[in-house]
Amino acid sequence: MARRRRGLPVNGVLLLDKPQGLSSNHALQRVRRLLQAQKAGHTGTLDPMATGLLPICLGEATKFSAHLLEADKVYRTRVELGVMTDTGDAEGTVIERREVPALDEAAVKNAIARFHGEIDQIPPMYSALKHQGRKLYELAREGQHVERAARRITVYDARLTAFDQNAFEFEVRCSKGTYIRTLAEDIGLALGCGAHISALRRLETGPFDATAMWTIDALEALADQAAREAELMAPDVLVDHLPALALDNGAYQRLVHGQQASLDTSSAGALADEAMVRLYRDAAFVGLGRISGKADGVTTVAPKRLLSSAAAA
Repeated sequence: MARRRRGLPVNGVLLLDKPQGLSSNHALQRVRRLLQAQKAGHTGTLDPMATGLLPICLGEATKFSAHLLEADKVYRTRVELGVMTDTGDAEGTVIERREVPALDEAAVKNAIARFHGEIDQIPPMYSALKHQGRKLYELAREGQHVERAARRITVYDARLTAFDQNAFEFEVRCSKGTYIRTLAEDIGLALGCGAHISALRRLETGPFDATAMWTIDALEALADQAAREAELMAPDVLVDHLPALALDNGAYQRLVHGQQASLDTSSAGALADEAMVRLYRDAAFVGLGRISGKADGVTTVAPKRLLSSAAAA
């Protein structure tokens, strides 16, 4: 007999303001326990030193969390000049000190501008990327060094927000896979003195920003389970960027039983073959489908990722 999963079938998305000093997984587990949820996951790791936006997916929402992993992100960071550490942040060991040249805001802005657009970035050793099945930071802690291939990332925008002679702050909008620690180190080298970050805060990820975040303390302060669940966003908020299709009962029944369904073109609109779509029945989210063909005014949809409640119907 299958073991029953512990906890409640809580479904939804919470935007957590991750505190400093807590790993993303520890923050996730605290939220999961507070909501007594059977299942939970997050959508992109933040370093323990970092704070800010960490979307937590609960229950059915975990089925759609991958759509947020590809999202662009916005960070604000403080960069300390003249000191380099093995981790690229203030939690690491100092490996080199250099004199900071006389700088002004224009010089720092020019250095930051050199890293706009598509650039190649070498991931840091202190990262969760894997080499031969082991995480790089595990190897780094053992004193091992592994050659890493550069990866193409995009810095859409980066602007200076504060400056003094030995430090500056900047805000950056970037593609997935961007390491802000490495970006700060590279800017420091461009300024001739090296650098590390002493603070990092994520402000946006995909469609979400910091305005609706919850701290763990604020979540704990809510009256009860019902009050906490009331603050969750619906699972389909994770796929709101995809086009939506309304299903009649016949199409719904076919899809939830693993079969393709046909819709008239007027219901489907101008959708390309293989396009992913959100599926709704009576305004209720059912899950995701994929356009598998269009011919003679009929659009064919195949089930891709359905809610358990729909699949059990």
